[in-house]
Amino acid sequence: MDLILWRHADAEDRTPDSERQLTDKGIKQASRMAKWLRRHLPAHAQVLASPAARAQQTARALARDFKTVEALGTSASPRDVLTACRWSDDDRTVVVVGHQPTLGEVAALLLTGRPEQWSLKKGAIVWLTHHSRRADARAELYAAISPDLL
Repeated sequence: MDLILWRHADAEDRTPDSERQLTDKGIKQASRMAKWLRRHLPAHAQVLASPAARAQQTARALARDFKTVEALGTSASPRDVLTACRWSDDDRTVVVVGHQPTLGEVAALLLTGRPEQWSLKKGAIVWLTHHSRRADARAELYAAISPDLL
């Protein structure tokens, strides 16, 4: 399985949290990352997004159908993310558009076995791959890219 963890792009500071929109900078970040992803994702990749407005806008930049998953919201746990994407279930590719600190914790958990507090920049992706049928096998890092690098 390939799992791409995509943190939502830069968003405004306001309340309620679930309604925060992308800033102009965030729109550019999402667009740059989406352009890179479109060149690298397989056609059959599934995209799952948090219901928060900023995650929805980030996912829409990819210009693909995506599924809104309530469990991926701002209070999601690493277990929620892994359950939603059916981690290591098969040879699928799944993009999860979500939030910090959860996405950093998922990356740490899958790479090291511990849910540490790893930081993902706004709009960045971490692409993990796992092709073992063993549930206890660690993921491998395929790519970690910030939109500022594109």
